[in-house]
Amino acid sequence: MRMNLRFIPLLLLLLFVTTCSTKKKDAIALVGATLIDGTGKAPIKDAVIIFEKGKITAIGTQSTITIPDNASQIKVAGKTIMPGIINAHGHIGGTEGLSAVYSAANVARDLKLNAAYGITTVYSLGGDGKESVAIRDEQDTILLNRSRLYVAGEVITGSTPEEARTNVDKNAAMNVDYIKIRVDDNLGTAEKMKPEIYQAIIEQASKHNLQVVAHIFYLEDAKALLRSGVKFIGHSVRDQKVDEEFIRLMKENDAVYCPTLMREVSTFVYEDTPEFFQDPFFLKHADTAVIQQLKDPVRKQLVRTSLATNIYKGAFFVAKYNLKLLSDAGVRIAMGTDAGPPGRFQGYFEHLELEQMVDAGLTPLQAITAATGHAVYNKQQSQLGTLEVGKAADLQILGADPLQHIQNTRTIESVWIGGHKIP
Repeated sequence: MRMNLRFIPLLLLLLFVTTCSTKKKDAIALVGATLIDGTGKAPIKDAVIIFEKGKITAIGTQSTITIPDNASQIKVAGKTIMPGIINAHGHIGGTEGLSAVYSAANVARDLKLNAAYGITTVYSLGGDGKESVAIRDEQDTILLNRSRLYVAGEVITGSTPEEARTNVDKNAAMNVDYIKIRVDDNLGTAEKMKPEIYQAIIEQASKHNLQVVAHIFYLEDAKALLRSGVKFIGHSVRDQKVDEEFIRLMKENDAVYCPTLMREVSTFVYEDTPEFFQDPFFLKHADTAVIQQLKDPVRKQLVRTSLATNIYKGAFFVAKYNLKLLSDAGVRIAMGTDAGPPGRFQGYFEHLELEQMVDAGLTPLQAITAATGHAVYNKQQSQLGTLEVGKAADLQILGADPLQHIQNTRTIESVWIGGHKIP
């Protein structure tokens, strides 16, 4: 039977319509929200952000962005989009309940927990074994369903410069991202690392193109480390007010200051039952058995009567004062919590840290910038931290504006890592 030629155009039209309607939607466009991009700039109102294959391809307002045909549109008017939070100083995989236990299963658990709280990247600064490295090496996928991870390996120690150099080499052989040292006497209870040891570590790390991050407490130690080339000061200066020399050294070194205020809080908050034990955002993922242990009256009394508790409580107020001073002076601040050890609740503590930073005098935008764009301190991770064309689509959609109240970072409606919505 011969086909009537009059029907050929109609058949071609039907074929075209069918093809277009079944064409795969490779891109996603979030439309209509207020967007905080993590750079510190003012938010974009009525924004459009488009991402495909894990990367942002367009960003702007609805009046300036043309949404491509291959994009699935998600209407988010009235919402706020911001980058995923980055914890610039955490610890992953080393805790079970209130005990120190490291395992690959704990690493995987912690990364999923962080993602649930909107923490899309964690820099784990110490206590990281080969299991963490292996898990880090599996994260280059757009189907990532947990937070990104970067590791420092074992905290470097050594009784001689030679031993310290050897330990750096061991970490480098494990392919870590950073080298971590501790220059602190733990309130006079331990021997502080000598300058000749940490200088050897810094020199050896440089041979491997590895940046050194330094745990400190005292101002003079922080200044000595900056003079030796360290570019990341972990924890606050807590013994006294920072001075002009410290500010100058921070700026000359283009160094990052990571205050970890919640580390201090964790040393005294359990002398009573903390208010956040009643927060539904905390309780959604919290281990109730751990909560009960921390509420134990005997434990509370031990915390209350500890000499360290009272010292760190005073140090906390010095830390907050110095944070405001350094921020006003233009020093780069990176949000970190030192969360991960027992009693320092991963994911949730990052939101409390933002609240403490604002209480110290930073604006909500400054605190959020510290937790996003300013928290990336390695050029190898330059695709992270901000929502810009070409960068990773690591973001979260919030139900309320955190620039109006920093606690609104807890109004998470969805989290996306590499353009993939976390279940």
